[in-house]
Amino acid sequence: MGEVPEPHTAWTFLTNHARVLATIADDHTVRMRDIAARCRLTERAVQKIISDLEVDGYLTHTREGRANVYRIQPGTILRHPAEADLSVSELLSVLAGHETRHADGTTPAE
Repeated sequence: MGEVPEPHTAWTFLTNHARVLATIADDHTVRMRDIAARCRLTERAVQKIISDLEVDGYLTHTREGRANVYRIQPGTILRHPAEADLSVSELLSVLAGHETRHADGTTPAE
C-alpha cells in the first residue's frame, strides 16, 4: 500500500476539494493515487472528495478501459455565499495563472 501523507496542521488558503479539482483540471485522466500524492492526501480522502464533487455537480467521470476520465463542469457556481458570483472555471483560471508564475512574479514569457 501507499504511504500515508504527513499530516498538515496549520491552516491553508485552499481546501482539499480545490486542490483535487485543480489537479484534475491539469490532467483529466489522472489516477486517484497520483491525485493523493500531489495533494498530500490519502487515496480514501481523494475518493471521498471526488464523490462530494460529483454529488454537487462540479465533476463527472466516465470509464475508459481501466481508467477514469473526469469532466469538470466549468459553469458551476462556488458553494459559499461569499463566492456565489464565481464559477469553477474562474477559480481554476486563477489557480492556473498562479502556477505559471515564477517566484519573482514574472511569467515564463517575460
